[in-house]
Amino acid sequence: MSKQPDLSSLEAKLGYSFKNRAFLQQALTHSSKAGSANNERIEFLGDRVLNLVMAENLFKTLPDENEGSLAKRHSGLVQGRMLFIIGGVLNIGDYVNMSESERQGGGAENENIISDATEATLGAIFLDGGLEPAREVILRLWGDNIQTLTEAHQDPKTELQEWVQARGLPLPEYEIVHRSGPDHAPLFEVEVRVKGYDPITAEGASRSKAEKSAAQRMLSRLKSTA
Repeated sequence: MSKQPDLSSLEAKLGYSFKNRAFLQQALTHSSKAGSANNERIEFLGDRVLNLVMAENLFKTLPDENEGSLAKRHSGLVQGRMLFIIGGVLNIGDYVNMSESERQGGGAENENIISDATEATLGAIFLDGGLEPAREVILRLWGDNIQTLTEAHQDPKTELQEWVQARGLPLPEYEIVHRSGPDHAPLFEVEVRVKGYDPITAEGASRSKAEKSAAQRMLSRLKSTA
C-alpha cells in the first residue's frame, strides 16, 4: 500500500494553508477509493469558482476585447487540458487518494483524474477560505497563461481523429468494455482502437471522460512511436 505524501507540501505549492484540511483530503479522494467521500461534489464547486474568477479577470484586464475573443480565452483557461497542466506543476497526482488498482493502472498520470483533482482543490480552497483566497491561488497558478492563451487546446478525441485521417486510416473506434460502481458514482472503462495498433483502455466517471482519456493515451503512444 503506497503512503500518501504529506499534504503540507501541496499546501506550500498552492500558497495556501487550510484551516480545515478535511476539505483538501476530500478534494484529493478519487471515486475508486471505496468507503471514502470522493471529490466529485467539490469538483463541481471548483469548476464554478474557476469559471467565475477567470471571467471576471478577463473582463477587467482586457477591456478592448469583444465577447467572442473573451469567450475563446476563457474556454482555453478553464478546460481540462489546462487543469491537467496546472495539476502537473503541483504534482497533484502524487497526492490523490485512489485505489491501488487505479494507481497501478496509471491513475496518477491520468489526465481526467489530475484535472478533476486540481479543480476540486480549488473548490476546497473556496470552502475553507472563501472566494478571495481561491482567486489569489488561481491567478498565481495560471500566471502568464491568462494573458497569452488565446484559445482552447484541442480536444484529444478530435486530435486523434485528425491524426488517423492524415494517415489515411479508418476513424478510431470506442467501446465501453466495463462499467462498475453505483448509479450515483459510476466508473466507465472504455477501449479505443486504431487500425494497425494495439487497443488502449482508460477509465472515467463518465463515458465522455473515459473516451477522452483513452484518446489521450493512444495519442501519447502514437506520437512516441512515430
